[in-house]
Amino acid sequence: MRTIEVKEITRHIKEMCIEANYFLSEDMDLAMKQAAETEKAPLGKQILCQLQENLRIAGEDSIPICQDTGMAVIFLEIGQEVHFIGGSLEDAVNEGVRQGYEEGFLRKSVVGDPLLRENTKDNTPAVIHYEITEGKKVIITVAPKGFGSENMSRIFMLKPADGMDGVKNAILTAVKDAGPNACPPMVIGVGIGGTFEKCALLAKKALTRPVDARSEIPYVREMEEELLKKINGLGIGPGGLGGTTTALAVNINTYPTHIAGLPVAVNICCHVNRHKTRAL
Repeated sequence: MRTIEVKEITRHIKEMCIEANYFLSEDMDLAMKQAAETEKAPLGKQILCQLQENLRIAGEDSIPICQDTGMAVIFLEIGQEVHFIGGSLEDAVNEGVRQGYEEGFLRKSVVGDPLLRENTKDNTPAVIHYEITEGKKVIITVAPKGFGSENMSRIFMLKPADGMDGVKNAILTAVKDAGPNACPPMVIGVGIGGTFEKCALLAKKALTRPVDARSEIPYVREMEEELLKKINGLGIGPGGLGGTTTALAVNINTYPTHIAGLPVAVNICCHVNRHKTRAL
């Protein structure tokens, strides 16, 4: 059994909230630089270069890469041989978010009730997803999610007869409907299978996969590549002003489902696609 003080979780969450909002992950940084080189439309190339300049200034001056510093989404993969001491793990995670958003001077965007709309003033509570795994490791992924892109996400409860073509059409429909509103170039997270809520979680988790990593399932990998090509052929382009770079990646996760269903979730993220991961 491995013992971890929950205050260590707080410290890591705090640091990761700040890092994710100040700096692109390495995979996203490389993808953005490659997009600026390969974009064919002059205006699209100009916008991508301006985005690069914004990212450079944010890193050098330690300021957020986007004014919408998001709602904190936390994935915790916890080894079953880990024992936490020193208080509530959930409280420790939220304390890390509170400290990170306070010390990082990040915008507090969370309201305590979805209808009464009173700001909690510290960006808590976070949305926390727990997964119990084998072993003694704890893997933390912090993914602040802005709502310009979150609002463009969709769930489709398809019929099994809709098949692969129906899935592809649903994904393309979501991207077309999003248009410029999701701050392209986008990353498209897709979940296929499971249930209503499971496919949404699959799509959200897909956004944290490195954009240069394709699925290990052959047919899924082919779908990712085909859809990325089709999406970039839509002409939406950087900033929604036209071009050949509408998306940087399409990441698809799948899960077993019921004989009567074919759930599909499309969770779109903007060009920063913030995520940081640490293994403890």
